[in-house]
Amino acid sequence: MKKELEQYQNLKKNIVDNLELIHILEENDLENLTNELHTLEKEMESLEISALLNGEYDELNCYLEIHPGAGGTESCDWASMLARMYTRFCENNHYTYEIIESQKGEEAGLKSFTMHIKGIYAYGYFKCEKGVHRLVRISPFDANARRHTSFASVLVTPEYNQDINIEIKESDLKIDVYHSSGAGGQSVNTSNSAVRITHLPTKLVVTCQNERSQMQNKEQAMRILKSKLYELELQKQQQEQKNLQGNMENINFGSQIRSYVLEPYKMVKDNRSGYETSNALKVLDGELLPVMESVLKSHKA
Repeated sequence: MKKELEQYQNLKKNIVDNLELIHILEENDLENLTNELHTLEKEMESLEISALLNGEYDELNCYLEIHPGAGGTESCDWASMLARMYTRFCENNHYTYEIIESQKGEEAGLKSFTMHIKGIYAYGYFKCEKGVHRLVRISPFDANARRHTSFASVLVTPEYNQDINIEIKESDLKIDVYHSSGAGGQSVNTSNSAVRITHLPTKLVVTCQNERSQMQNKEQAMRILKSKLYELELQKQQQEQKNLQGNMENINFGSQIRSYVLEPYKMVKDNRSGYETSNALKVLDGELLPVMESVLKSHKA
């Protein structure tokens, strides 16, 4: 908050100073003033984004999950591309992350992927990624080099305060243990350290395999499950409020939010904000910030 306040105060002072300079500068000094104004515009835009990150949970860390859609190897490979995109974004924007669970596809890619993301406004930014992501490209798995369309869904859950009062009955849980499928040493791969918890009433499934012991994986999985159940309860309350207000609009979690086209041209387009760029490869390499900010500005995150 102190940083944002200083940014606002400095910006306000610079604007006032430049307004005063306009009246005393000669015409040949206007170029320098124009450059200064461009800098101020960028600072104002940054401050605008900070103001938009005012949701109740925007400041929290979050969990991000990726699940491939129908399409077998194609979709699994697309899921791995998205996983790489998000890890690259974290590395380039001062977010720390931990891979909670990563299950490889039968031939290539990922069947499922969960990461824990920590940093300032982690949920505020990554909530922009919730939904279905669509890829169009020439398939590297097609001997005839035909164009394929693949889908994968991204789920983002805030890491709620663990003091939240969510009652979970042991009888409501189905707990499975199995060998970890990820790298991590012989002991990880030869013992039943990975844990899968199914919450029977809601059908929510949480998997964790990054820790070496079964107990640690179970504790981590329970934390994620608790956050998911809390979010589900909040969604119910929000829907009840909408119904009371006469708003019967259904929330469509399966809607396509963004397309990544690599053939016959290169383009990334966000369907909510209308943002477009031809630098599709840069976006897939983690340059997501402009896309996220466009969604925040559209108030559709």
